[in-house]
Amino acid sequence: MSNISAQKSARFRPAEIAKNLPESATTMLADIYLTDRPDASSRVFRAYRGVPPHFHRECDEYLYVLSGRGTFWMENASTEAEFGPGDMLFFERNVVHALPVLLEEPVIFLTLDTPRRSPGDVVFIDPQDGSADTFMDRNR
Repeated sequence: MSNISAQKSARFRPAEIAKNLPESATTMLADIYLTDRPDASSRVFRAYRGVPPHFHRECDEYLYVLSGRGTFWMENASTEAEFGPGDMLFFERNVVHALPVLLEEPVIFLTLDTPRRSPGDVVFIDPQDGSADTFMDRNR
């Protein structure tokens, strides 16, 4: 965890923070942590391509769409539906989910993870689809 875990309070402008994300990435996503505490983390992340079915073992996730449009499914592919700015998606830990299609870019989310989601917490249903290294770019 980083220095931001020591803050007792803060104000954030997620849309402004998102402008610091790169225009492109070799990974599926790139993120910036806003808060990073054992009980919860919050991040702004950008999707650069579709994300295959996967799940997280450590946390429940709340995704608020700041910009862009695409399709997302949770639990199974039959729930695939379009999302756009102002939508919020929720799923518990171990729930398989995917972001198959980006329709309008940039696709940027504000996410709250409870408890904290560590960078390596991603399990792809088909291991050939990716790993923590191909999932998220945090080297900024």
